[in-house]
Amino acid sequence: MSIAVHGTVQRLGERLLVTLPEEASSALPSRGQVAVDAELNGHGFVTVLEPDGRKGHWISVDEPLRDALSLTQGDSVVGTITPTKAWPEPELPEDLSGALADAPDLADAWADITPMARWEWVRWVGATRNPQTRERRVEVTVSKLRDGKRRPCCFDLASCTDPELSRSGKLLDIR
Repeated sequence: MSIAVHGTVQRLGERLLVTLPEEASSALPSRGQVAVDAELNGHGFVTVLEPDGRKGHWISVDEPLRDALSLTQGDSVVGTITPTKAWPEPELPEDLSGALADAPDLADAWADITPMARWEWVRWVGATRNPQTRERRVEVTVSKLRDGKRRPCCFDLASCTDPELSRSGKLLDIR
């Protein structure tokens, strides 16, 4: 089921993103993160849509997408998104990657969880501005994986958890 999308590249702090129209977000299978096969302005890619904390979603215009489409703030995009069960691998932040590398006993456990679960761990670790909280979350991730846990608990999957872009679980207003 392909969903038509259109939007404008917007800047929020140092980041570029496209918020999905309400009708596109409401057609998605989840208010949380959703893996999609996407096509914008004729360029195909796989990404994970992020929740905005208001029942909507947004697409990160990361460097590869920005370069592929020569996108800048204010540019229009049109295309389609198709939800997929084939989640891409998340990019691991350096601290979590280092902790997992220092715990070779967890290699099989990390490989055994789904890419979606790995995205949840990455999101949970990164969902704080406080360096001590983040350090503790990395430690807890290692501990929970050792205890056989496959996902972090007590985590609102429909919240925007990017601390650069959100407050109280909601994407900041873009002006």
